[in-house]
Amino acid sequence: MPQSGATQDLWVDWATYHHLIERLVVLVDQSGLKFDQILCLARGGLRVGDVFSRVFNLPLAILATSSYRENAGHTQGDLEIATFITMAHGTLKGRVLLLDDMVDSGETLSGVSQHLLRTYPNVESVKTGVLWYKACSSVAPDFFVEKVPSNAWIHQPFEVYDGLSAQDFVEKSAKVPTT
Repeated sequence: MPQSGATQDLWVDWATYHHLIERLVVLVDQSGLKFDQILCLARGGLRVGDVFSRVFNLPLAILATSSYRENAGHTQGDLEIATFITMAHGTLKGRVLLLDDMVDSGETLSGVSQHLLRTYPNVESVKTGVLWYKACSSVAPDFFVEKVPSNAWIHQPFEVYDGLSAQDFVEKSAKVPTT
C-alpha cells in the first residue's frame, strides 16, 4: 500500500502497483468504451500497457517520450516525443487508449494526445488512462485509479533499478552460493 512519509512522498510496492493496474482495467472495462489499440508511453506506461494489451487482447503500440531528465529524473524539462511509434504491424488508427503511469503536470498527456490527433489522420479518438492523477495536473485523464491531492513524488517499485549497473548484478550473483 502507498505510504506517506514526512516529505509527502508515496512509496508503492509491487503488489500495490499490480493491484492499481488491475483496478484501472476494471474502470476501463466498466466504462463500456471499446478501443482498437493500446498505446503506452515508455517508460512509465510500459507495464500498464502490457497488461491492458493482454487482458483486452488488443495490439500494443509503444511511444517513447521524455521530459524528466534533469536532476536524476526529478526535474521536468521540455517534452520530447519520439518520431516513430513501435508496433508489430500496421499504423496507429481507430479508437486509441493512451496509457501512462501518472499524469503529473499534464504536459505529456496533453502533448501526446494532441500529437496523435495531428500526426495520425486515421486516429478517430484518444482516451487516456493512468494509475495516479495528481491534482496539480493541467489536464484530467479519462480514467484514473487514485487522485493524489499533493504533488508528491511517487516512488514506484521498479525504481530500485535506477542507478544500478550490470556490474552490481554480477557482484550480487557472485555472492549467491551455488549447489
